[in-house]
Amino acid sequence: MAETNGKGGHGPRCVALVGPQGSGKTTLLESILWIAGATTRKGSQAQKNTVGDASPEARDRLMSVEVTAANATYLGDQFFFIDCPGSIEYLQETLNTLTGVDAVVVVTEPDPSKVAILQPMLKRLADLAIPHFLFVNKIDKAPGSMRDLLVALQPAATKPLVLRQVPTWKDGVVTGFVDLALDRAFVYKEHAPSEVIAIPEDLTDRRKEARFQMLEKLADYDDHLMEELLSDIEPPRDEVFADLARELAEGLIVPVLIGSAERDNGVRRLLKALRHECPDVTRAATRQGVAANGDDTVLQVVKTMHGAGGKLSLARVFKGVLKDGAVLHNSDGTEERASGLFSMMGDKQTKIPAAGAGDLVAIGRLEKAQTGATLAAPKAVKALKAAEVLPAVYKLAIKASDRKDDVKLSGAIAKLREEDPAIGFDHIAETHEAVLSGQGDVHLKTALARTERKFGLKLDMQPPHVGYRETIRKPAEQRGRHKKQSGGHGQFGDVVLQIKPVARGAGFEFVDKITGGVVPRQFIPSVEKGVRDYLHKGPLGFPVVDVSVTLIDGSFHSVDSSDAAFQQAARIGMSEGMEKCSPVLLEPIMAVDVYTPSDSTSRINQIITGKRGQLLGFDARPGWPGWDVVQAHIPESELQNFIIELRSATQGSASFSYTFDHLAELTGKLADHAIAQKAQAAQAA
Repeated sequence: MAETNGKGGHGPRCVALVGPQGSGKTTLLESILWIAGATTRKGSQAQKNTVGDASPEARDRLMSVEVTAANATYLGDQFFFIDCPGSIEYLQETLNTLTGVDAVVVVTEPDPSKVAILQPMLKRLADLAIPHFLFVNKIDKAPGSMRDLLVALQPAATKPLVLRQVPTWKDGVVTGFVDLALDRAFVYKEHAPSEVIAIPEDLTDRRKEARFQMLEKLADYDDHLMEELLSDIEPPRDEVFADLARELAEGLIVPVLIGSAERDNGVRRLLKALRHECPDVTRAATRQGVAANGDDTVLQVVKTMHGAGGKLSLARVFKGVLKDGAVLHNSDGTEERASGLFSMMGDKQTKIPAAGAGDLVAIGRLEKAQTGATLAAPKAVKALKAAEVLPAVYKLAIKASDRKDDVKLSGAIAKLREEDPAIGFDHIAETHEAVLSGQGDVHLKTALARTERKFGLKLDMQPPHVGYRETIRKPAEQRGRHKKQSGGHGQFGDVVLQIKPVARGAGFEFVDKITGGVVPRQFIPSVEKGVRDYLHKGPLGFPVVDVSVTLIDGSFHSVDSSDAAFQQAARIGMSEGMEKCSPVLLEPIMAVDVYTPSDSTSRINQIITGKRGQLLGFDARPGWPGWDVVQAHIPESELQNFIIELRSATQGSASFSYTFDHLAELTGKLADHAIAQKAQAAQAA
């Protein structure tokens, strides 16, 4: 495992930068890399020259659409940083990388109104036992006090937020801070290190109060520190920092630091906190289930990329040494060879001869390894814990714009899904559609833009067809007769069918009531087959359900009757008889659970009723203070843009899950529209 480097730090650490869209994560990465000397100038998203967000899709949208890896050395310690997208639509990218990090910096703006956006990520990090800091960015634009901000933020976190710095103000603007652990004051210098100053007299009382609150929270997990506080003994600085490091690593607290990445203020203090307090790879390896004994080399893939040079697998080395050309074993025992090792700086690759424990390395041409895969040498080891795969909440039907590209489609989508496990793909036989599923409209459209750029495959898209069904309201009796003479043996089949509705959800039944041999026994299965064939498309154009068909009479010809003739007679009887049975359209109704902050529940209820939904009730969301789960029944046809409306009403924080519940009758204009669409689709096909 990683060893200390002899300079007071640890081996390589891997840190993820996460937070809501617009919080400034990519700007923070630029500041970190520039301060550490890993780059010679700071890029900006507006100028489209940042290390992160290097893909055309990210720069077109001025937002992160995939994780970006970079590395830097600060005061002798090596760090690997992963800049994660802020949009909830790319959450899967973040979750995949969290399996391989030592700590996370959650970046937020100093805005209490955005608390709900932070809570899902803070809860995930706490549940996964990943050490994490909170970095309040854009502090130069703070509208109010840190005290009020912390009061608003604390309910979003399951662990105590420990304020590490108190801002100093002048004319309503933050000009510096008091470091509560160092017990020193600093004044910001734009794009330069902060300078030590005397603690302002007007901050003396606030500094004492905030420092005592910090120490008091630390003392909750340290009896010795608690004794010192009760005895009015000032704890040694080394003891305070040791407690901060230990309690962070054990997931007991969430340290809170402040700064402005745009101005490079507070970023050096963040880096120093990471250097002294971020645990090394040993703890992350233990969290993932890597065995401490043995001399295996163990790594896990956190991101898959396809480019002009082929496939690259970004992996965290938890243990041992990985050399170029090494034979690696997947957890299922299959083998493949590492064909090139690379250090990543955004979209730039630098070839390296080897990678050790703690390193984040890109490995060339591991064709079998998928995101989340465990790789080891010299032999396979048990698969490590992989990230959860998020359920799809948005779908698009796709097809190649040029039909000659149909052959390329499957291969391109397979590579797309390798890069992004949150993307699903299904061929729907009933509608003859290829359906792509994912986390939202932007998520899928970005994926399709990437497909066009990388594979030269232009795709058309539209909402997928809804799985409508049809049934009947009343019974009817119908004769179906098929007679054809065209020289030689003819064709003859004659049946009388009794068609009637059955209870919703009962499905289809076929009953044989033939007596006296009017339809020979060997042809009765053919009658049933003909009936079933017809039910694939009823008089309204949709599959028929909840129908009982009874064969009650018929006739045959000793020479001309055949299986095919009786199948056709049954289809004729069904086609003519179903028209008399008052066919009606059925739409699928989904059982939906919506997860929302409680203060948005009334708005969610309005959205649901506006989608012809039936509200069933709501409860507090277990384990989520301040959140509700709203249960409802909603037609499938209304769910296409449901996630977009939910996120719009909750600053992107609400989500939902659903399962099929039942079929319900649909009449009027909506039914007419669905039937007309089906007819148009049939003509186009």
